[in-house]
Amino acid sequence: MKIGEVAAQLSVSTDTLRYYEKHGLLMPSRRTEAGYRDYSLSDLKQMRFILRAKDVGFSLTEIKELLAIKLYKHQHSCHEVKSLTIQKRDLVAQRVAELTRFHQSLSVLAEKCCGGEELADNCSILTTLEDIDGLTQ
Repeated sequence: MKIGEVAAQLSVSTDTLRYYEKHGLLMPSRRTEAGYRDYSLSDLKQMRFILRAKDVGFSLTEIKELLAIKLYKHQHSCHEVKSLTIQKRDLVAQRVAELTRFHQSLSVLAEKCCGGEELADNCSILTTLEDIDGLTQ
């Protein structure tokens, strides 16, 4: 299959396929005599795997690791895959907690400000950011 056909089947751009190829996640099975990429059904399946892994939040490095495990399944255990997944889940939970703290702090800041057309000389948001204890209330 040509790169355009694969891209159309996966609903991605040809640049996306080239990007994953550049990062070593996808290699076309072969190239034609003219140098065009020629993807196999196996390549298509691998790209689907990559896109699904990306959709659930795995990084390119993590996807490479998953692909290596997938390629040599007989040398790896489910425990390894689950550990990678749990590590990623826990990292996401940390980020969610951090974003929740950001949201709460920004809400406190927004509530302190009148939002009027007054000069910013006495802006409560700026004052609160200057005050080391301002956001811990």
